[in-house]
Amino acid sequence: MVEKITLNNQEIELKEFQQTEENGRIVVSVVFDVTSEEYHDVSVLLYEEKFDIEVPGKDMKFKGVISQFSTSIDNLYEEDNVGEYRVTFTEIE
Repeated sequence: MVEKITLNNQEIELKEFQQTEENGRIVVSVVFDVTSEEYHDVSVLLYEEKFDIEVPGKDMKFKGVISQFSTSIDNLYEEDNVGEYRVTFTEIE
């Protein structure tokens, strides 16, 4: 099982990982928790337009963009909250 992903040199521990291919491009969907303490840093990271993506457990590297995003909670700025993020990255040229 894939336990971690690296986005622009920032490592994220995963709860779920799924890899598919769409139109010849890698598509990776991940699920991970974000605490109120991590919220700002993760938000800044996810607002970046393009990502250097590494999946160490699969020896995979590619450039990608976010093609889907959702979160289970929208008030992570409140102390002690934890949200589940679901993000799909699609490979770009």
